[in-house]
Amino acid sequence: MEDHNKKMATPSVADLRTGHAWQGLIIGIFLAVCAVSFMSGCSKKTEPPKMMPAAPVTVETVSSRSVPIQLHAIGNVEPNTTVGIKAQIGGTLARVHFTEGQDVQKGSLLFTIDPRPFDAALKQAQATLARDRAQYENAKKDASRYAELVKKGYVSQEQYEQLRTNADALEAVVQADLELVENAKLQLQYCFIHAPVSGRAGSLLLHEGNLVKANADTPMVVINQIQPVNVTFSVPEKYLSEVRKYMTGGKLGVEAFLSAEDKSPAKGSLSFIDNTVDTTTGTIVMKASFPNSDRRLWPGQFVNVVMTLAVQQDALVVPSAAVQTGQQGQFVYVVKGDKAELRPVTSGVDYEGMTVIDKGVAPGEQVVTDGQIRLSPGAKIAIRTPGQQGQTPVAAPAGPATGPGVGPQTPAAPNPAQKGSTKP
Repeated sequence: MEDHNKKMATPSVADLRTGHAWQGLIIGIFLAVCAVSFMSGCSKKTEPPKMMPAAPVTVETVSSRSVPIQLHAIGNVEPNTTVGIKAQIGGTLARVHFTEGQDVQKGSLLFTIDPRPFDAALKQAQATLARDRAQYENAKKDASRYAELVKKGYVSQEQYEQLRTNADALEAVVQADLELVENAKLQLQYCFIHAPVSGRAGSLLLHEGNLVKANADTPMVVINQIQPVNVTFSVPEKYLSEVRKYMTGGKLGVEAFLSAEDKSPAKGSLSFIDNTVDTTTGTIVMKASFPNSDRRLWPGQFVNVVMTLAVQQDALVVPSAAVQTGQQGQFVYVVKGDKAELRPVTSGVDYEGMTVIDKGVAPGEQVVTDGQIRLSPGAKIAIRTPGQQGQTPVAAPAGPATGPGVGPQTPAAPNPAQKGSTKP
């Protein structure tokens, strides 16, 4: 039994030869696979780069024009003068001489308060004046007669002095009566209320038959003078020095647009700059005056205000859609043959969809206005007209080259809510 176990534990020469054979076969197969892979990699040729199609774009030519330097703001229309009509006496409102919303002229009659009590008071004052004046005239004659008698010694000096004093007192009473008569006349005049300014009457708060209170808290009617009219608006304080500088050359023109689609704005001029800057908002209040002959501007309206400071002559302009913004600042794509060149620029004011370029382009050059999202510096382009359809020509190979810090950008469309946002 032990001999049999020893025989099983000890491999034979044939077994050893069979194991070595299998190991050699496996190693050979592995080396063969490696050789085939190596030869296949060496024999494979480099494929040529794919042909990238030219990017379709639209272009515009850099031109020169006169561009106004403007400030934009939201303004509120205010009447030139606002007057609240109040009664200076109390009584019954006898008559209203106008209708609500009517245009009234300065001095025209608006209200009549029942004048009968005040007419009676005037007549009473006049009667008192007549009585006291008669007494004064009699006392003055008595004093004059006693002056002759006292010289002759017929009456005492004391009697004369008493009569003279009585005459002087009655003279003072007559003077007081005169003032009472004038006051009664004034009170009677207050029964007839006239318009202090020309303007448009508002809503009537008291109607005929109501009892009017003197100097009441609520006015009987409000009159707004709307010819001329004012527009109040605020601008950032950083523009204050510019506004004051350009004001030295004359009045600054101001336009008021009723809406974004308004093509015929009201024209006026800057008339007022507040004496302090609002520290909470960092803005300063300004006011422009408009003749408002056509009455397009109405108190309480909100309008778009455009104030023109100056006009920049022969400025280089491009469509605002051509100006892009990257990590290194603003740039445009300039057409160079059949390629697009990325050109850094310094932009100025915007006006009517055009942007002033202070530095970076020359007159006559073409800039890309649409299709920038598919462009990179040096990319091939195919110029097309707006609305053109169809295939674009295949351009030479163009890799996805990118400039330092600049990638494909989405066109920056101008804000449609503004008629050319500008900055001085």
